[in-house]
Amino acid sequence: MQDRPTVDELLEAVQSFLRDDVMAATSGRVNFHARVAGNVLEWVRRELAHEQPHLQHEWDGLNRLDAMNRPLPAGLPAARAAIEERNQELCARIRAGAFAEGSARIDLLAHLRAVTHDKLVVTNPALLPADSNPRQN
Repeated sequence: MQDRPTVDELLEAVQSFLRDDVMAATSGRVNFHARVAGNVLEWVRRELAHEQPHLQHEWDGLNRLDAMNRPLPAGLPAARAAIEERNQELCARIRAGAFAEGSARIDLLAHLRAVTHDKLVVTNPALLPADSNPRQN
């Protein structure tokens, strides 16, 4: 791990360069691509800031749906892979009708809303109403 500048500070510096220098001095295609690149950098910054807690939230939700208390594997690659595997299992259970009705369906929908919320926090938080956090309702 490096000291300063942090990854976030480096990404912010590149964003500022794109916004303040490149976009201010260009138009048309170059300006558009600079705007897209800046938006991608902002997305990456949000992903880095939120990935670990969002993975933990999703894992906890899957544990509730499975009535289990398995710990999230350590390390981001292992955690991502484990969640992918559990989501595939969840999809199979949904196709088999395990969440077709009753409290199981309500719990599934609550989990899917929470996961979708977390994904939008990273990809496009402007789409979220200010009071939309499903974990606070």
